[in-house]
Amino acid sequence: MKKLLILISVAVFGSLVSCGKDEKADGYGNFEATEITVSSEANGKIEFLDLEEGVILEKDQKVGLIDTTQLYLNKQKAIASLKTIQSKSGNVLSQIAVLNEELKTARSEKDRIQNMFSENAATQRQVDQALGKVNVINQQIKSVGTQNAPILNEVKSIEVQIKIIEDQIQKSKIINPVSGTVLSKYAEPGEITAFGKPLYKIADISEMTLRVYIGEPQLPQVRVGQKVTVKIDLEEGMKDYEGKVSWISSSAEFTPKIIQTKEERVNLVYAVKIIVQNDSSLKIGMPAEMWIKKSGVTGKQKSTKHQIKK
Repeated sequence: MKKLLILISVAVFGSLVSCGKDEKADGYGNFEATEITVSSEANGKIEFLDLEEGVILEKDQKVGLIDTTQLYLNKQKAIASLKTIQSKSGNVLSQIAVLNEELKTARSEKDRIQNMFSENAATQRQVDQALGKVNVINQQIKSVGTQNAPILNEVKSIEVQIKIIEDQIQKSKIINPVSGTVLSKYAEPGEITAFGKPLYKIADISEMTLRVYIGEPQLPQVRVGQKVTVKIDLEEGMKDYEGKVSWISSSAEFTPKIIQTKEERVNLVYAVKIIVQNDSSLKIGMPAEMWIKKSGVTGKQKSTKHQIKK
């Protein structure tokens, strides 16, 4: 009887082991990250580009500079022109100030003569002359003011030119847009670059995204925010990571050729994105598996254990 129980136990254990070996992952895919290609926003010679592949950069870190000599000289030229034109406007404003003083005096004289006229101490002619002088000075002020209008417009135009040059100077500074690791470097100091020419590629790989594809049977078992197990191949065995589902496709698509076998490529699958914290072992494009976490044992395993006890 003991021998019979031993044989049954060995057979059941062997069956369980073989079932474990036949288990398949719930999804297969590759790691990816948001890659950003930083391009030049100016034309000219690269004065310096302080970065190398694999270096971690911070957001808003200054990593390079494109020659700004011509821009600086153009700015100084514009500033000199602005000062010249502003001096012309200053002369016009001085004339207006003098006329305003004359107008003030003429108005006082007009008021005095009008008071004298009311007391029969001045003639109507004197009143008309005083009023006419006030009107003449007002017209002179308007005339001089119209001379200043085109000068002010020219001042505004040059001020806009200076702002454009300052913006070009600012864009000549190569500022890193995001925190991350430099993946590729496309330019070197001393080279001539142009607007839109790629300088380097960067990505934040501290947190990787695993895009996997699952079949319709697994779809009800996966939800956004759910924690899953992610596995990668090692020289011996596999390494586990904890992942979190961040996105599930709302529509089905044909299985990509790089994911499944030839027979399975005709199946419709759903894309799923899983966020995984990178311990520097994960690389862009690296294949990985997703395993949906299951608690407890299957009904088959429970019934088998019950038979052994019996």
